[in-house]
Order: sequence, then C-alpha cells, then structure tokens
Amino acid sequence: MIKEKTKRKRIFYVPGMISLLLIPLFCFYHFYKVDAFTVYGSINAYFPADSKMIKKFLAVKRNYKVFDLNNSLDLENKKINDLQFALRKLNRVNDTVNGIQIHLGKKMKYEVYVKVLEVLELEKMPYYMQYKDDFFVLMMPKPKNKPKLMTIVCGSGFLAGDVDQEYFLEQERKAKLEQIIALFKKNWILFAGYLGLAILNILVLVKFNKKQNYNQKDYI
Repeated sequence: MIKEKTKRKRIFYVPGMISLLLIPLFCFYHFYKVDAFTVYGSINAYFPADSKMIKKFLAVKRNYKVFDLNNSLDLENKKINDLQFALRKLNRVNDTVNGIQIHLGKKMKYEVYVKVLEVLELEKMPYYMQYKDDFFVLMMPKPKNKPKLMTIVCGSGFLAGDVDQEYFLEQERKAKLEQIIALFKKNWILFAGYLGLAILNILVLVKFNKKQNYNQKDYI
C-alpha cells in the first residue's frame, strides 16, 4: 500500500511577516533615540596637590624635548603624532637621560588636552606630571629585581602581587556585570515589547493553524 500526498497549501502568516519587518526597524529607532550606539569612554588622571612631591619630580634632571601645542586638534595632528612616536621611543628604550615637555598654549583647544592624556595612557607612560601649563614626562632607572607593576591611575603606579591582581580582576568582572544590568534597565521596555510580540505571535500561529484545512488525499 502506497500513500501519496498532495502538496500542502501555503500558509501566509501575516503577523509573523509584520513582526519580522517591524521589530528590527523598531529596535534601530529605539537605539537611535537613546544613543545606544554612542560609545563613552574615560581617562584616569591623577594630579598630586602635594608641593613637595611636585618639587621632587621637577628636580629630576632631564634633557627635555619640547612640544608646543597652541591650536585645534586638526592643526596639531602632526605634532600629536610626533609626540606619540617620541613617547613610545622614550618608554621602549627606558631613556633616563632625555625627557619630553608638552607645553599647553593659551590658544590650545580642550580637545588637544584630552588627546594628550589619551596618548599618555595609550603609550603607558609610568612617570609624568602636569605643572601649570606643561606636562613633564620622564623615565626612571629600572631596579635589578623588577617587581610586578600594575598601573591603576594615569601617571602613577604601585606594586601589585597576586592578591592585588585577583582583587582588581574581581572588580573588573563586577563592573562588567553592572554595565549589563544598567543596559537592561535602560532598555527594559524594548526587551519587554519583544517578548510580548514573540508570545503573541506564538499564540496567533497556533490558533491560525488549527483552523486550516490542508486538502490532503490518500491513494491506495
């Protein structure tokens, strides 16, 4: 006995098609309205208020190469690139003879100041200080038995053992978890709407399919 079945009648599920088209558009519109695609960042900076510490730092003798910044970021772009290259070389060879002085002119834009901090952070410069309108960047001789160094703030460091590393790794994990929770709280209406649409589509699909006749025939 052979059973042969005809092709089933196509079902056009209208609610599902609407959801497939509208949900992505709704998501993009919502993300655009809440600036979800905007990336915010921060730079850790530390400026000591202790005058003795400042005098002690400035008392270190170095042959400083001066970078004079006194304009907008677009116009100072070449100097910034040269500065970053000089900082990278200073750090790589651990030059304890020369140093870098960054002068911030009166006409300098704030964006240039932020860029300088960013470059110092990117090149992982361990020793620098701002004094009035100048940054002074230098390197210190490395000890013979080099301990583990973990930089926690821009321009300063402290010795960190395994316990400290575990502590900061745990803090980083907590920060990521808090970021995920904050994202969910900020966009909870979007997730709730998507879940509601999914449940509605499932219920309508089940109800819709129960009412269909598939015109199915058997042949012997």
